[in-house]
Amino acid sequence: MRVYTKKELNEYNQSLTYDDVSLIPTEVSRIRSRTEAVTNCSFLGLDLSLPVLSSPMDTVTGFKMAKELTDLGCLGILNRFDSSLDEVINSGENKNQIRGVSIALTTGDDIIEKLAEQNYVICIDTANANNKAVLDKTEYVKKKYGVKIIVGNVAHGSTLQLLENAGADAVRVGIGSGSVCTTSIQTGIGLGQVSSLLDVLFARNSNNLNIKVIADGGIKSPGDVAKAISLGADAVMLGRMLSGTKETPGEVIKYNGQLWKKYRGSASFGVKMKNEFIEGEETMVAYKGTVKNVIDSISDGLRSAMSYMNCFNLDELRKTETYTVLSNSSFLERLPKI
Repeated sequence: MRVYTKKELNEYNQSLTYDDVSLIPTEVSRIRSRTEAVTNCSFLGLDLSLPVLSSPMDTVTGFKMAKELTDLGCLGILNRFDSSLDEVINSGENKNQIRGVSIALTTGDDIIEKLAEQNYVICIDTANANNKAVLDKTEYVKKKYGVKIIVGNVAHGSTLQLLENAGADAVRVGIGSGSVCTTSIQTGIGLGQVSSLLDVLFARNSNNLNIKVIADGGIKSPGDVAKAISLGADAVMLGRMLSGTKETPGEVIKYNGQLWKKYRGSASFGVKMKNEFIEGEETMVAYKGTVKNVIDSISDGLRSAMSYMNCFNLDELRKTETYTVLSNSSFLERLPKI
């Protein structure tokens, strides 16, 4: 069996995603219990207990979700599609309760100024950050308001220097990998998330850039979170994993004796309300209870991975250089059989 370094994975002859790779513990661990592993980190000037951000989707991050994630030591990015943003602006909520919001390219100065006054992290929420309009908007907002800015999304590191030069503090990496995203099907564009992340991270290192990297899309389990961080991501952004929880927008629906909640992509018909440029699906997901249950599960899984990999903190985990590439049968063998 071959043990791959990050460089070798980046040079692999096929595009790889999380199900294609596995972490390989090769050292005797110093960690007696996973409780010794520390997941705290600093991200865009915020102290987080866990490097988790919520996706600014209208069925994931509303007012309640953003507040709860703040309480749990994560970062909720409030969606821009419903009245949540107006509620925050008009009610005068501050960064102690809501710390991140998303805006569109068309969002006006009146709203951005109010967000900047409360020192929110601003996410310019677009499907393609490799776009002159995105660069122009980023540069304008950064120069005028000096806020922390997240842009997205990219699948490759070729324009990372331009994004940092424009004022982006962080970039969302992943195109077409979300569970309700149909971009790759509709456009033929996209890379496996592992390959996307590595390409962006190597571009950042080779150009000595400071921009933070957010693994956005394709994460289905705490193990995928551990893989993303080990590859070098500064944080992960979650949609599907947080969907269906009590704090997500929307009502709980009872159907066939089971509880469900709605989940849809930001480019779905239900969001756009017009049948053009649809690159997202709509579905129902099983009700999961409170989002704290999900966050606790991620924290436990990440700490366990760190204990296996002999890592006391996230910086040590990001230095991981021991991976294997799984065959399809190897991946299936690792799934629980019930």
